[in-house]
Amino acid sequence: MLKDTDTGSVLVVDDCPFTLTAISELLKEYGHNVYSCTNVKNAMDLIRAKHIDVVLSDIKLPQVSGISLLEKAGQSHPDIPVILMTGYADLAVAVQAINCGAFDFILKPFDTDYFIKIIKRALKYVQLRKTEKVYKEELESKVKTRTQEMMFALRQMENINTEVVQRFTKMAEYRDTDTGYHTSRIGLYSNKLAESLNMSEEFIDTLTFASAMHDIGKIAIPDNILLKPDQLTTEEFKIMKTHTAIGKKILEGSSLSTIQMAESIAWSHHEKWNGSGYPMGLKKDAIPIEGMIVMLADQYDALRSMRPYKQALSHEDVSRIITEGDGRTMPDHFSPDILKAFIEVAPVFDEIFNSKSDVVNTT
Repeated sequence: MLKDTDTGSVLVVDDCPFTLTAISELLKEYGHNVYSCTNVKNAMDLIRAKHIDVVLSDIKLPQVSGISLLEKAGQSHPDIPVILMTGYADLAVAVQAINCGAFDFILKPFDTDYFIKIIKRALKYVQLRKTEKVYKEELESKVKTRTQEMMFALRQMENINTEVVQRFTKMAEYRDTDTGYHTSRIGLYSNKLAESLNMSEEFIDTLTFASAMHDIGKIAIPDNILLKPDQLTTEEFKIMKTHTAIGKKILEGSSLSTIQMAESIAWSHHEKWNGSGYPMGLKKDAIPIEGMIVMLADQYDALRSMRPYKQALSHEDVSRIITEGDGRTMPDHFSPDILKAFIEVAPVFDEIFNSKSDVVNTT
């Protein structure tokens, strides 16, 4: 199992010798153990022969594509995250890569700091997957000592389809500046709101997991907009708003109830009770309740979190803004029932935020 002090091993696959050498040397500078090759056959030989934690491959390889490598690696070593690189932005290719199981999708040329963060995120994913296997072995051995949070996570992982697991791990803050703690908090907030609304246990469990995929559509938003340190212009905000439609497109067509709810949330979590939201400008009960729940949870977390263009607000200030309004955020943005539920569980929101705060602010 990877330890906090381990740097991990990375396999780099690219048919351009210059690119292959540059990326390999960069990873070595950050302490990673690096293997490299120029084609899919040699890559699969290395995966079988060496201990590889992460695969980083160009999407255009001679004879066989990077997506073919992704599929082959997934069949023989499903726990190895594969990151694909390309020199152009193509949503169709990005969606194809995600549907085939890609862990992430990077555009060339890339920012060094962002590139290294993606590698670290993939190594962290490897650590979590190995930790999960250890916990399952402990469960089979009837080990009694474990936290309530881990019990909940394990119960979810045992009861859902592999498709949900793959989509969840892929969507968590893709290419965004937030860490994974944001998605974890959204799930916990949504869970408490749904409980206060006396929703069914099945609805609560599905919502808790599906809510984490609310921003999956941001995978297709250009970096200069998604990672912009200042407030967006009107035109940039129009592009940002398309993440709802993109998220719907990525998730649509599933027969699984979890993915169906995730599609609904991705599409509707920016709608507002008074009809001033997007993308459809829906009003009141025309908005799916799961979307309205996640909208309030997401708004609370956004106000509590620090951004380059704004300071983080206290729980008291955020609660006042949500319940009384500040001009930009108003009470009539929220369902009256959900707003009432928030007032009842507001202290728990504060506890969740404080217990799940990001260790490092990457914004």
